Amino acid sequence: MRQLQVKRVYAPAEDGDGLRVLVDRLWPRGIARKKAAIAIWMKEIAPSDVLRREFHGNPDGWDAFCAAYAAELQAPTAQAAARVLMSYLSEGPVTLLYAARDEQHNNAAALRDWLLQFGATGTSP
Repeated sequence: MRQLQVKRVYAPAEDGDGLRVLVDRLWPRGIARKKAAIAIWMKEIAPSDVLRREFHGNPDGWDAFCAAYAAELQAPTAQAAARVLMSYLSEGPVTLLYAARDEQHNNAAALRDWLLQFGATGTSP
């Protein structure tokens, strides 16, 4: 499997980023698609608004968020999006973009970990 990384959407694009995919449900404030070098916006794989609001600003709830998000990723639309992301990853590096300030506790990091399990088993974790 090729490189799957996570980066804040406000960080400058780099040559090694490969395909840059925004995985937030909301468009990041004050950023233009071209400037952020966002190739694809995959809202369908982002956490629900309810889950996002529950977790926002509560890093103590990280484990609960990851479990709830993994449950949401079982939905058919999320499964289809995951398969698309895995196909992109088979072609080259993919960078999952997010807007949150917390660089360790964000939906893109949770999604990366879930996708790595998904790709390792060939089925949803």
